[in-house]
Amino acid sequence: MSVLRRAWSRWSRLELGTRIFAGLVAGIALGLALGPRAEDVRPVGMAFIRLLSMVVVPLVFFSLAGGMASLGDIRAVGRVGAKTLVYYLATTVVAVAIGLGLANVVDPGATVDAESRAKLMASTEGAVDAARVEEVREKTAPLQVLLDMIPRNVFEALARGEMLQIILFSLLFGAALAAIGREKGGRVTELLASANEAMIWMVGAVMRVAPLGVAALMASVVGPLGPSVLRSLAVYAGVVVAGLAVHMFLVYPLLLRLLARRGARWFFRAVRPAQAVAFSTSSSAATLPTSLACSRERLGVSREIGDFCLPLGATVNMDGTALFLAVATLFIAQIYGVTLGFSEQLGLVLTATLASIGTAAVPGASVPLLAMMLGTVGVPLEGVGIILGIDRVLDMCRTVVNITGDLVGVVIVGRSEGKLAEEPPPLP
Repeated sequence: MSVLRRAWSRWSRLELGTRIFAGLVAGIALGLALGPRAEDVRPVGMAFIRLLSMVVVPLVFFSLAGGMASLGDIRAVGRVGAKTLVYYLATTVVAVAIGLGLANVVDPGATVDAESRAKLMASTEGAVDAARVEEVREKTAPLQVLLDMIPRNVFEALARGEMLQIILFSLLFGAALAAIGREKGGRVTELLASANEAMIWMVGAVMRVAPLGVAALMASVVGPLGPSVLRSLAVYAGVVVAGLAVHMFLVYPLLLRLLARRGARWFFRAVRPAQAVAFSTSSSAATLPTSLACSRERLGVSREIGDFCLPLGATVNMDGTALFLAVATLFIAQIYGVTLGFSEQLGLVLTATLASIGTAAVPGASVPLLAMMLGTVGVPLEGVGIILGIDRVLDMCRTVVNITGDLVGVVIVGRSEGKLAEEPPPLP
């Protein structure tokens, strides 16, 4: 018993990111050992995701509305919002350009031999729900996106988890509190702050079981797929991962150095817990609580900036998803022998940027969007099935880029508003 107590004591003293990474490695080993039977542990991982998802909607509402109200000056609200949105849109366009550039240079579709090409195309039958694609097409039309942001009934939006509608109402409610002043709205602002603290405490309690949940999720992904999952689509997967790596390790550090005067080494060490949760859950929404904690405790960004920018980013800032959509569309077009010229690819930049905004922050949500994009360039929708076998692995990678972009943005906006600590907080 004393040996177990010492082991537990040492484990408890480890940094959260280290414990999550250990769970991730253990999950990979367990998946390889169990093979397809690893699906049996999936409910444990899903329980962890549900526990995190349980607090996401109230956390978004309390943090956004409270953050907006605490900014006080309504002009400051508009200024912070404008900076945040400009950053999100600019980095998304850059991500799409990187993806298209790599896909054109490498030409991954040309590396698939005729036999493999025939097998991949034969495997796509029934891969796409046409009705779902049409629904996504309607919802991602620019004016429809704006219309769908306005809730008919805010309580229905809260119950259904319609994040864009929740965000809009939260921002308007917080702006109203800021406009009426502390004398009239002070008690409500304090109530929001207290409720937000309660949500954060709940997140901390849930994160105690994060290593176990991460291990189960990784095992259930690796086991059924096996180590050979990337062989037939290795070049395509390599282009996606290379594009994500360029964006995360070149673009983000450059922005941090130029706009926030912060080093990349410090930043990536500080955000490691959020990246580990993002990688294992493939969900920006499930990672949001950890991102908020990293923003305050490890990056030194003020509460009001983090509470405003990060919930917004978890829904509208999807750099990794936009890059994936661009590469996957071009790759599948190459498989089918469809040539996309400069004008079509320029249209892809706009389409991928708009499509990524408001993508549900849950695993696999980008697949219907990809089918919709294929339809816009004349590629059979069933082509989505070609990449479904490895999409879960790539989904994990692009979610890491999504949340990393959110955290880079909050540091930059915090610095521009004088809400970033002069000296970075000491890391454990």
